[in-house]
Amino acid sequence: MISLTVTSLLDGMSPQRIRQLLTTDIRSAAPWVRITALDGVPEGQLCYGRMLLEGTGVSKDVEAAFKWFQRAADQGNIEAINMVGRCYDMGWGTAENPEAAASCFHEAADTGHAWAQYNLGHLYLNGRGVMRDPILAYQQYRRSAEQGHPRAMNLVGRCCEHGWGCARDLAEAAKWYERSAQGGYFRGQYNWGSRLLEEGRLDEAATWLERAVASGTPAVRTAVLGLIAGRTDSAALSELRTRLTRQDIER
Repeated sequence: MISLTVTSLLDGMSPQRIRQLLTTDIRSAAPWVRITALDGVPEGQLCYGRMLLEGTGVSKDVEAAFKWFQRAADQGNIEAINMVGRCYDMGWGTAENPEAAASCFHEAADTGHAWAQYNLGHLYLNGRGVMRDPILAYQQYRRSAEQGHPRAMNLVGRCCEHGWGCARDLAEAAKWYERSAQGGYFRGQYNWGSRLLEEGRLDEAATWLERAVASGTPAVRTAVLGLIAGRTDSAALSELRTRLTRQDIER
């Protein structure tokens, strides 16, 4: 009866509404998320797969996660198709298979899925599972970025800065770094801060570099400290260096 009730509740809901419902309180919702998955609801299968992959509300089980993603993908769920690609790409719950990953990313990317376009761009840039093709990499990153994907925006900036698959254009690179930074991506914040530093906009650079450190990896923190080491031409940069150094000492 519970299964039928859940199915009737979900019947007619949009995928976005189901996703919102399933992720409102994922830990307490775990039992009935599983029920929706068992009932064959692709959004439930996708959500349950993510829970198993991350160990959220359930015991982590990457092999089971892959199987649930596959079930949702078999029903045409685009996000699940992208996640199956990620599993093949990263070896999550299955053997690494870059060619299968590329196939999944292509299928999802062709529908306009921004994450799949971003993931496919990586494969083309690195020649993983496909022939290396910087032009196609740039095209996929650009399609994703134009949908507002902050990570893809940063990669478009990188392509423009280094001439990967497109004409080298530092002004265009700066534009995309700024958009990525404003979107909250720490690598975009670092690259935009670095560009501001080069342009002599030192106070602005300090602000963005500090944001990059706050949300980034330890490697970004190290890179920022190296970037501003010895700078005495800005009080903001000196204060940032002092704060970061003090935090390192206190750890």
